[in-house]
Amino acid sequence: QVELVESGGGSVQVGGSLRLSCTASGSTNDIACMGWFRQVPGKEREQVAVAYRTAGATFYADSVKGRFTISQDKNKNTLYLEMNSVTLEDTAMYYCASAASCGGGSLLGRRTWGRGTQVTVSL
Repeated sequence: QVELVESGGGSVQVGGSLRLSCTASGSTNDIACMGWFRQVPGKEREQVAVAYRTAGATFYADSVKGRFTISQDKNKNTLYLEMNSVTLEDTAMYYCASAASCGGGSLLGRRTWGRGTQVTVSL
């Protein structure tokens, strides 16, 4: 069983930067890929970025390409999301997820979720 804990959320002004972290514990050897997702009230949760654990491949939603960077520190079992040039549309609850299978730039099958960390962008 894997457990995920996110941190680093908070308030930031438009154009600013923020770094989110997600630390995995438990059966981390079962993790094939991890990703960041976000959700605003009334909308579906959307995939933001995904990283394949072994190959290191990364994938981004079009809305964040060139602004966000996903990275991982395997020694620390930690996933990061560097958010730059944020906009009001980046305001959301951000969730970290992991899966034992991945393909096509997405997590496949059963996902493990963290509890989320809120990011609020203001003028």
